Amino acid sequence: MSATLDEVEFLASSAHRTGVLEALTERPCDRHDLREATGASAPTIGRVLADFEERHWIERDGRWYRLTGLGEFVADRLAAFVDAMALERRLRDVSPWLPYELDGFRVDLLADAVVSYPGPGYPYEPMERNRDLIDDTETVRGFGMVLLKASVLEHFFESVFDGLAVTMIYPPAVFESVHAWNPELVSEAAELDTHDVYIHDDLPNSDWCGICLTDDHLSVCCYEPDSGMIRSLVDTDAPRAYEWGESIVERYRAAATPLDEAGDLLSVDPLA
Repeated sequence: MSATLDEVEFLASSAHRTGVLEALTERPCDRHDLREATGASAPTIGRVLADFEERHWIERDGRWYRLTGLGEFVADRLAAFVDAMALERRLRDVSPWLPYELDGFRVDLLADAVVSYPGPGYPYEPMERNRDLIDDTETVRGFGMVLLKASVLEHFFESVFDGLAVTMIYPPAVFESVHAWNPELVSEAAELDTHDVYIHDDLPNSDWCGICLTDDHLSVCCYEPDSGMIRSLVDTDAPRAYEWGESIVERYRAAATPLDEAGDLLSVDPLA
């Protein structure tokens, strides 16, 4: 293990080494190309190339250097590791609120995700991102803690009355909070043919997490359980992530109770 970690350190400790690998992944290069790509001096490039030749990662053809099969393997694995660590860094602060308990969820589903945080000087970025996604879609499907803030609710219900097709699955307490925000408006919306509301009393992660699907995006809404404060909105248009989200939403919709049959799950009468 020590020798393996030494090789990892050999690469990770030098931006010039990783830069040479990255450049040679694109095409064969000469020394001038590699200096241009990495910003390294001629002696540094010489040392890097000598180290790589010693490891059989590159081969030389005249003034051109190219990766060997072993070098391609190392470059591919290094790129995958760099991408993984970049994703880890973006998701680190919201990791406690991600839906690990949902079947099939993996962090790599969010590899291309946009992560919106409420910054200290500007706390509205996740809500604005949510608004943009709603404005760019004709359908919304989801469950859990996805709509709580008054500004988000107001815009959402405006879109519902403008024809947005919605299927929402709420935990009883979350629906009651939404209903309490504007009972008349929520009741009127529940009567629309384009607005299907379900109640589910055993949604996973429902105290801090919600899943939402627009036409082509999966969103994961992360909340602080005690305060209800939004921690982030993580969204992606990756097809694998969308397919996963669609399977989860449909599974819980099939097990949920339509709103007009859910009287025994609620302490309010939303259709009164």
